[in-house]
Amino acid sequence: MNSFGRSFRITLFGESHGPVVGVTIDGMPAGIPFSEEDLAADLARRRSTAAAGTTPRREPDLPEIVSGLYAGRTDGTPLTLLFRNTNTRSDDYAAFVHHPRPSHADLTAARKYGGYNNPGGGGMFSGRMTVALVAAGAAAKKLLPGVTFATRIVEIGGVADPERFPALLDELRAAGDSAGGIVEVRAHGVTAGTGEPFFDSVESTAAHLLFSVPGVKGVEFGAGFAAARSRGSRNNDPITDSCGTTATNNDGGINGGIANGNDIVLRAAFKPTPSIALSQETFDFSAGRIVPLTIGGRHDACIALRGAVAAEAVLAIALADLVLSAARPRN
Repeated sequence: MNSFGRSFRITLFGESHGPVVGVTIDGMPAGIPFSEEDLAADLARRRSTAAAGTTPRREPDLPEIVSGLYAGRTDGTPLTLLFRNTNTRSDDYAAFVHHPRPSHADLTAARKYGGYNNPGGGGMFSGRMTVALVAAGAAAKKLLPGVTFATRIVEIGGVADPERFPALLDELRAAGDSAGGIVEVRAHGVTAGTGEPFFDSVESTAAHLLFSVPGVKGVEFGAGFAAARSRGSRNNDPITDSCGTTATNNDGGINGGIANGNDIVLRAAFKPTPSIALSQETFDFSAGRIVPLTIGGRHDACIALRGAVAAEAVLAIALADLVLSAARPRN
């Protein structure tokens, strides 16, 4: 459904071109200092800019805390954060009801909800929803003292040289095309012992959330798929001291589903933005045949640009849920 978590439980609501989008967080402990300023830095990283590669849609993304706060501190009740949509153009999406976009959720959403879904901006099946995830991630970080995150884009469209990214993005925008990208997230300072074996492992919990970020099609931890092409003698991480520090980090800071005290390292692969300006040949249900589709609207040339902070946010959410769940008494 639209909720995730056991002890730090988030519920998303809203649609891309509806009045608001937001998140309700249940399980936020009482007494934690919290304000809109705690969200500002991460929201700024997600916001579109005049730079090539990001959507021309500009939203102020001013958070409103409408519940769960008293005198500047969390009060133990559900914390609700919302963002008003002020720059919508739903008419850009009217044709996609009968002429759905390739590789988008237009058709699957209509079939699942019998056509009652809101098609404007993709409805809830939109990268717009990541503003709520980023806000929840900022709240989750308040529960992770001593943990720091470092996130970067390591590849765009098969190019791994960051100095070439601007020219590539200019090229994509001029061509009306898009490219995928790979984002790397590192979490430093995660307490050894965080996580559970099997179904609540750090990997399974984080991967569940990472695959909930629109556009993510692949996730790996540590060496990831490269480990499958390696040998144990090269892939093993020798322990170098009594703290459990390892000489290498091919396991990405996780053994047996549990954090080992080294940096947690993961990478998320984002597919190319499916909404592109180039004409595409795809089925039109009104015409009953394949006809050209030209997509208007405003879209990112590479969703990894603004998806990077969302990937970081969901790792923070996963860790916060694991930490709070471990701290609660077991029956």
